[in-house]
Amino acid sequence: MRFPAFVVALVVSLPAFSARGADLKLTHATIYTSPDQPPIHDGAILIHDGRITAVGPTASIKTPHAAQVYDCTGLTITAGFWNSHVHILPPQLLHAEQHSPAELNAQLQTMFTRWGFTTVFDIASILANTNFIRGKIADGTLTGPRIFTTGEPFWAEVPSYSRQFIAENHLSIPATTSVPQAIARVDQQVHDGADGIKIFAGSIEPDRIVLLPADIAKAVVDEAHHDHRLVFSHPSSIKGVELSLDSGVDILAHVSTFEGPWSPAFVQRMLAAHMSLIPTLTLFDVEMQKDHASPEATKQLIDLAVGQLRMYASAGGQILFGTDIGYIYQYDTTEEFTLMSRAGMSFPQILASLTTAPAQRFGYAAHSGRIAPGMDADLVILKSDPATSITALAQVVSTIRAGRVIYGKP
Repeated sequence: MRFPAFVVALVVSLPAFSARGADLKLTHATIYTSPDQPPIHDGAILIHDGRITAVGPTASIKTPHAAQVYDCTGLTITAGFWNSHVHILPPQLLHAEQHSPAELNAQLQTMFTRWGFTTVFDIASILANTNFIRGKIADGTLTGPRIFTTGEPFWAEVPSYSRQFIAENHLSIPATTSVPQAIARVDQQVHDGADGIKIFAGSIEPDRIVLLPADIAKAVVDEAHHDHRLVFSHPSSIKGVELSLDSGVDILAHVSTFEGPWSPAFVQRMLAAHMSLIPTLTLFDVEMQKDHASPEATKQLIDLAVGQLRMYASAGGQILFGTDIGYIYQYDTTEEFTLMSRAGMSFPQILASLTTAPAQRFGYAAHSGRIAPGMDADLVILKSDPATSITALAQVVSTIRAGRVIYGKP
């Protein structure tokens, strides 16, 4: 397939306009400035010093002297995507100080920038290692998305599926066994740079799900909120969701399958708690394939997950896009968009889960999540219009973060 000349130019001229202060103009694109606004056809975006300075019809935006202009005819532009559930845990990113910048950049592209992610929230990793990586992104050594992180999670027992990985990679994530220990750990992780906190309300073991003791869960959430941090929860079961609700958790990291559809009363309780939901629907397909489950059993589980998302989204619950990559290695986002659409979510709703919803939930709506003057120049350039086919959201031509191309393929 031939790409427009501007795509080649983006890659070839990357060093020329990556520097702060350079002017960049993208022209003749279909532009979705926000999920709740109609697109601008034959639109243009002007970028200066990492921020958007103008957006509108191409003919209406004056081109500054010496600005680099790129023709985006046939392409679609949206605000940069957020992935609100990732893990900086693949071996290619662990012990990052031992890897070359080229190796780290390759993995960051494979996981994130290739799929349009300009911001990701890592919700379980080794905090010191994640801090090292995002520090190298900040100083320009690495090319990657903005990374927020919870660092190490809080659990009553290490989940059975994580034990071998933790041992093989020489990691240490201890169990949380008392309220004082929990409070001290929250404060230490926040001090060390954690942007949020993650609990395993339920840890999956071979013969049972071990819930985090209620007093510890409540202490973690209360201390995190005292430190002005949101809390994510991995529920594993309905009881895990109930524990999360009782504790005041802000964001549910997965739908909770296995036990059947959610009741309307249960959904209303989640809504009353203003709980955000990250579906991670593809995860359940990947896990069933890993366990060599039958097609019938796989379909049944996915249908349950899709049904739970349908109930919460249709009731007005806030949905945040997330994939659990770093735990799973299916980086292609096509299936996730397809399943979200099957759950009844429209293109504007799915786009909101990628842009305005996480920007609002995490406190960045004043300068992230939309295309408007003064906003961060975080953009995704797509091959075609996702309003026509939702899987176009996975067909990324270029990813731009703070006015700098961090992914582009000629």
